[in-house]
Amino acid sequence: MRRFRTHAIILNRTDYGEADRIMGFLTPDHGKLKAIAKGVRKAQSKLAGGIELFSVSDISFIPGRKDISTLVSTRLIKHYGKIVEDLNRTNTGYALIKRLDKATEDSPESDYFYLLEAAFEALNDPSIDLAMLELWFNMQLLRLAGHTPDLRTDTAGQRLQAGLKYRFETDRMRFAPSDRGEFNTDHIKFMRLGFSPNSAKALSRVKGGQSLAIDVTAVVQAMLQAHIRL
Repeated sequence: MRRFRTHAIILNRTDYGEADRIMGFLTPDHGKLKAIAKGVRKAQSKLAGGIELFSVSDISFIPGRKDISTLVSTRLIKHYGKIVEDLNRTNTGYALIKRLDKATEDSPESDYFYLLEAAFEALNDPSIDLAMLELWFNMQLLRLAGHTPDLRTDTAGQRLQAGLKYRFETDRMRFAPSDRGEFNTDHIKFMRLGFSPNSAKALSRVKGGQSLAIDVTAVVQAMLQAHIRL
């Protein structure tokens, strides 16, 4: 039987039978993968040590005739252990995994794997604020899905200018000039960084970022609801 080897992150797991477990993985080259880990719940299992939550593992598997493959071997590459030391970071980690799983098809691009890996890196860093991290993650989900807003020109096609106030129009994914607008060029610069392929740490280092993040969060949530299936 032909075996395949890949890196993998656990998306979900379900106990099956007396000692087995059905594992849902995200991989960079096989999309989403379901595999049965036989005997993994036994104390002497050779598979258990190489597959943990909030980790990146090297796995090998034999494709199944149906949708479920068979896990053959596992090796832990990196475990982000600080995540599980903090309940809030653990819960946020579960939420981000679930969100990415819902937002993607069975064969997502490899960038989604690397996004989740980067999210684990950020969750493992206590210096990164959780609200900022989650905002960054949502921006990246939108970017990968092809729903980056226009952060260069307004609804009239004019370049966004310093000194002006803007409101955001979710249906057009653009800012519109408005004397009563709640957004300025600092918000727009912040969003440009958040929607670019940068890390959560880069976004967290922006001066005044906490205040900007509070203002921007509602807009990003509206874009998620409009464009991502969650």
